[in-house]
Amino acid sequence: MSYYDKVFEVTKSIPKGRVSTYGAIADFLALGSARMVGWALNQCHVMTDIPAHRVVNSKGVLSGRLQFVTPTAMQERLEAEGVEIKNHKVQDFKDLFWHPSETLDQRKFGA
Repeated sequence: MSYYDKVFEVTKSIPKGRVSTYGAIADFLALGSARMVGWALNQCHVMTDIPAHRVVNSKGVLSGRLQFVTPTAMQERLEAEGVEIKNHKVQDFKDLFWHPSETLDQRKFGA
């Protein structure tokens, strides 16, 4: 499984109505950096089965929003899942934050 495939699999596991961060995914995979996770997710915005809209920066900001089909698509998808966004930032970020280790086994990913 390639690094991108691992990022995609972790991203698919983020529950609806929750968000994770580039850094949390990178830490969980124990490979690369938050920036590498961002690069991987930039490749999948047209893939409908990978919820890249659920990955934000470490402060809860929709930093990847400009990589979507429209600059508002990321926010619209999150809001459709009940996530409140103000000024391009997830409200109640700490409560909505999901770390991959909550439900995933690192051994599955070779980490």
